[in-house]
Amino acid sequence: MPISAAPVPSPSGPREGSGPRAQDADWATQRRQAAAERARMLQARADAEHARAARIVSLFVQVARAQDLAAQPLVVQGYGSGTARTPLKGWYLRADRTVAIDVDGRFYVLSKPLSLRERLLGTVPVAEPVPMTIGEGGRDGDIVPLRFALERLLPGWEALSPEPLA
Repeated sequence: MPISAAPVPSPSGPREGSGPRAQDADWATQRRQAAAERARMLQARADAEHARAARIVSLFVQVARAQDLAAQPLVVQGYGSGTARTPLKGWYLRADRTVAIDVDGRFYVLSKPLSLRERLLGTVPVAEPVPMTIGEGGRDGDIVPLRFALERLLPGWEALSPEPLA
């Protein structure tokens, strides 16, 4: 009985790693890379926006101090009801007192669920990156540009700024 040899693939035939599965894997890899690049670009854009907003707030704080704009104690609003004291002083950016900046220019969202302990003893909110638009993505639809909110606090402050905002 003759011994059969394994068929030798022709140069024009299918090669290992070039079938439909390999093409699907290549496509999936390209999509993952494109998604990662898009996420990186969005993050870079958000970081640049936050840096610009932080600069605006920093300039506002300088003017507010020079104009003796009175800072007030900042309080956290509970979701259901109640409030909690904080060690912070600053200025509220919204009429409902749920967003503020402190005297050092840090930005805070001052609404959250409060425990009984926080209501009695107070809480320390965590600073967040300053947005250029306050309330964007919120349910109430109250969207306020940062510069407009600061102008309500201290009319004409931009003209007194030590540096141009743009």
